[in-house]
Amino acid sequence: MSKKNNFKEFFATSWAIDNKTSVYVLALFISVVGYLNYMSIPKEQFPEVIIPYIMVNTPYPGTSPEDMENLVTRPIEKQLKSISDVKKISSTSVQDFSTIVVEFTTEIDLAEAKQRVRDAVDKSKPDLPNDLPDQPQIADINLAEFPIMFINISGNYDLERLKKYAEKAQDRIESLKEITRVDIVGALEREIQINADMYKMQAAKVTFSDIERAVASENLTISGGSVPQYGMKRNIRVKGQFMKADELENIIVHSSSGALVYLKDIATIKDDFLEKESFSRVNGQNVITLNIIKKSGENLIDASDKIKKIFDEELLGKAFPSDLTITITGDQSRFTRNTLEELNNTIIIGFILVTLVLMFFMGFSNAFFVGMAVPLSMAVAYLVIPGLGFSMNMIVMFGFIFALGIVVDDAIVVVENTHRIHRHQ
Repeated sequence: MSKKNNFKEFFATSWAIDNKTSVYVLALFISVVGYLNYMSIPKEQFPEVIIPYIMVNTPYPGTSPEDMENLVTRPIEKQLKSISDVKKISSTSVQDFSTIVVEFTTEIDLAEAKQRVRDAVDKSKPDLPNDLPDQPQIADINLAEFPIMFINISGNYDLERLKKYAEKAQDRIESLKEITRVDIVGALEREIQINADMYKMQAAKVTFSDIERAVASENLTISGGSVPQYGMKRNIRVKGQFMKADELENIIVHSSSGALVYLKDIATIKDDFLEKESFSRVNGQNVITLNIIKKSGENLIDASDKIKKIFDEELLGKAFPSDLTITITGDQSRFTRNTLEELNNTIIIGFILVTLVLMFFMGFSNAFFVGMAVPLSMAVAYLVIPGLGFSMNMIVMFGFIFALGIVVDDAIVVVENTHRIHRHQ
């Protein structure tokens, strides 16, 4: 029996040996397309994790925990128990607040689960108290809602002026396709206070409801229809919304006795701010912070670069004064860039070291093809990743780095065995 019959022939290997030019063209094609795919694959810090939990939060100020459970929690739970694919329902009733957590099975679509919960809550509304200040709030746990960076705006300006600058930046950043929304933290919210004098109200026989109705009926913009003029129709509207606090002073309030009094005679009007519920500080100084929320599946690095470009080229020194300080903290793209650079460096260093070491034993040609297995295998992976719906995140890049060692070992074994057999023939 000849030596030729002692070895099993693999058709792909034989075809590659007989068609070297085609293999070179195919390798070049895979490398180019793989690189283009690599540039378009979204880069993120963490993969998209779906947690099948839906929360129903209901505030009811002035209610004890026992009443919260009987009046709010139990009626909602009764309807939630009828939902299919529910794994567990847990609830917590505390002073002024009720929280219900619905855990679904992992197979269900999160949007569908949220809609089922919303429908169940709607069915329970006839059994809920009529004086709830707000409707039950339905929310899911979305890790993509965590900010990708914090932009801190500070300077020798009051918080009201800083808020105006923050709103300009907010509008510009939210126009990016990679961004879901931008939250402003630490800003002051304007509030017009009507501080009524109880003794003057009693003397004028005016109630709080009378004041509320008087302000609500005056603070309106009413459409008056349209008027034909010179062959055109012009819309008419009566603008009555208040822009300044002193405009409220001349509102006429009708008392229960039929008397008419000015609002300024029974109350003090003050243009002030809401009590702060969020605070932001950098280096001990008050600042306005923008929390940047990225859309799920979008490129983190591109979003970070575009945001920084907006501030550098469009806002600082132009729409913003030159003495305004912009500080970026918590930039997640920094970690993603570092991991991505480590992956690229591993590919390059692996190719160089494998080629240098093996060329002393198998010659440059064989060593070069072993080394080429590293970047070529990565290019093939980049071709497949978009079809699987994966992004370049920390888990995927760690898997790449881990698999590179296996790829190099397998390439060395295969090429060395081929080289040995060819030498002994």
